[in-house]
Amino acid sequence: MGIEDYGGGQTPRADILVVTTNDVPGHRVTEVIGEVFGLTVRSRHLGSQIGAGLKSMIGGELKGLTKTLVETRNQAMERLVDQARARGANAVLMMRFDVSEAADVGTEVCAYGTAAVISPT
Repeated sequence: MGIEDYGGGQTPRADILVVTTNDVPGHRVTEVIGEVFGLTVRSRHLGSQIGAGLKSMIGGELKGLTKTLVETRNQAMERLVDQARARGANAVLMMRFDVSEAADVGTEVCAYGTAAVISPT
């Protein structure tokens, strides 16, 4: 698996800027639209469950589960951006991820932040 299998984030020319900070240097917030989020719940398939169980006995990274979590986070982020765009934002400030188990059947990932309109100063 290559590096692209373990990463995420935005493309350099994204129309919605997503940052984990409260502000964007060189820009001012002209409108706060409000909270936006993207949510997804994924279950692990049987093959990765068995592989993870065996791997946990000898130690090491669970690459199949890592790849699944990366894909899940990226999907949550895409949904966050889609919601921000639909509400008229051009930025999401203070973006965070929340990850939890969902009823012992999968992993819930929520990307959330504050949708805003920003403009250069």
